[in-house]
Amino acid sequence: MIVDFLFRSFARLPLSWLHWLGGWAGWLVYACSPSYRRRLRANFTQAMGAPSRALLHRAIAEAGRQALEVCWIWLRPLETVLAKVVAVHGLALVEAARRDGAGILFLTPHLGCFELAAPYCAHAGGTSLAVLYRPPRYRDLEPLMQSGRVRGAVTTAPADLSGVRQLLKTLRAHDMVGMLPDQVPGAGEGVWVDFFGRPAWTMTLGARLAEVRGVRTIYVWVERLPHGEGYAVHYSLPTETCDGDLAARCAAMNREIERLVRQCPQQYLWGYNRYKQPRGPRGGQAETEGA
Repeated sequence: MIVDFLFRSFARLPLSWLHWLGGWAGWLVYACSPSYRRRLRANFTQAMGAPSRALLHRAIAEAGRQALEVCWIWLRPLETVLAKVVAVHGLALVEAARRDGAGILFLTPHLGCFELAAPYCAHAGGTSLAVLYRPPRYRDLEPLMQSGRVRGAVTTAPADLSGVRQLLKTLRAHDMVGMLPDQVPGAGEGVWVDFFGRPAWTMTLGARLAEVRGVRTIYVWVERLPHGEGYAVHYSLPTETCDGDLAARCAAMNREIERLVRQCPQQYLWGYNRYKQPRGPRGGQAETEGA
């Protein structure tokens, strides 16, 4: 009840106000949580080397903006949200794929306003888009999350075998799928490959879906513009061929994510626990080929 009230209260504010408040919220969490502070600095330094003080400070504030803008993205009318996209780069890649009748796999890292990527891609592609869905740790968030994400042509698929089958069916029907390829998967659902020079438990699903016949893989991220001015959507193709065994394909995927993050490092979610050990009976055991 309290979570719902807070989300709806924040959603009534102008986006510029939310981003201003979010900047302060990012600093408040950074100051009050030693574990979050250590993880953010360690991940940032792992990727970017000795941190630029100014860039690190921007990353701290942008993390807070990302957290608060979710209220606005989920609860404002979809038309209002989509209207905040004021620039699109690489849209011709999506248009060409749709014109050719190809299914599209959109890969979106935790960069910028990643909650806006799915609804905008569905809008731009003009067909249904399925995204993998895992219930949030805080159950009070689930109704808000579902109503905020399942809008327009976006649907969700559960993060289990039935959901994977749904994603495969979607791609084979020449529709679209979106996913966060840098999300830490469960035990038995990933392989250990480098991410910014350090082994990270990396999901294999993206690499597997990219192998579906006739599918185009397009990377997309949504840049948060200053002062609540809106967003810029960036589409790009992979810069290297994704071939070899499963681990090699996942490593190539991680390098593509690194390339995107370097374009706007201040808007990557460095506080995310990307290098954690997965839980479960299979621990860090790598998947084998064959699904």
